[in-house]
Amino acid sequence: MKKTVVITGASAGIGRATARLFGEKGWRVALVARGIDGLEGAKREIEQAGSEAMVLPTDVADEHAVDAAAERVEREWGPIDVWVNDAMATLFCEFMQVSPEDFRRATEVTYLGTVWGTRAALKRMLPRDRGTVVQVGSALAYRSIPLQAPYCGAKSAIRGFTDSLRSELIHRKSRVHLTMVQLSAFNTPQFDWGRTCMTRQPQPLPPIFQPEVAARGIYFAATHRRREVWVGWPAIKAIVGTRLLPGLGDRILASEAYSGQHTDQPLPRGRKDNLYAPVPGDHGAHGRFDARSKQHSIQLKLTMNRAALLGAAALGAAAVLLSR
Repeated sequence: MKKTVVITGASAGIGRATARLFGEKGWRVALVARGIDGLEGAKREIEQAGSEAMVLPTDVADEHAVDAAAERVEREWGPIDVWVNDAMATLFCEFMQVSPEDFRRATEVTYLGTVWGTRAALKRMLPRDRGTVVQVGSALAYRSIPLQAPYCGAKSAIRGFTDSLRSELIHRKSRVHLTMVQLSAFNTPQFDWGRTCMTRQPQPLPPIFQPEVAARGIYFAATHRRREVWVGWPAIKAIVGTRLLPGLGDRILASEAYSGQHTDQPLPRGRKDNLYAPVPGDHGAHGRFDARSKQHSIQLKLTMNRAALLGAAALGAAAVLLSR
């Protein structure tokens, strides 16, 4: 029997790449996002891979709509095996330039959207005592950067929420698994439609990875019982570095993260953002940085194969001892 995954933010970017990968692996994929064009595009890709997809136009900031989406999935397909919370919204602005309304909206989508998705999943998984919830996080959950205070605050909040909930699940001896994937910078359309106060086009802080790398990390987290999965050496450097030398990180980012988050190209005339409504069209998984993006992460490969690496290290040590 086919397994079922629900993916929020599935119409574009990392969510889109993740939906496609689950479909290629033979899963039924329930696609949650606001943009119907992107959802239909994702559905076509999954069906071309030989699997099934369900389109669920939903604003994840609406807890009732999220629960209704989960209810429809279980009514039509049966139990949800994995729920992936990937939906997000960001702004590229200094904090004092962000209106309270925009800050609230970005927080409701990115943070509360994850909370409502988790709640909808657990409402159905806990009575069965099985299932996995994957929170798609970021290195920015540990190491915040300037110009993205709403997003960084939301990702940090997701990490705090997830850690609290994990302890509750352990307390009740639940077999439902909760995991978080901390990502580096990725080539997604968010840099074409994120609201900005800058005069030039936003970009991810280099180095940049393709969204398929993130999708592989998310799929691995969904199918293995790891507490967290870090994707890309930059994520590790940011997380470990801020634990060791947080003050130094503050100063480096104050110097480098302003220019590092925009290109030299002016904003296109008539540019639309997706903070309150989806930008029409099917934008796919990739942004405009294909030429600069890495298709693989050695770090992720090592993370996914740590048992084999440990075994090889043990054999190597035994060979050295036996040769003496």
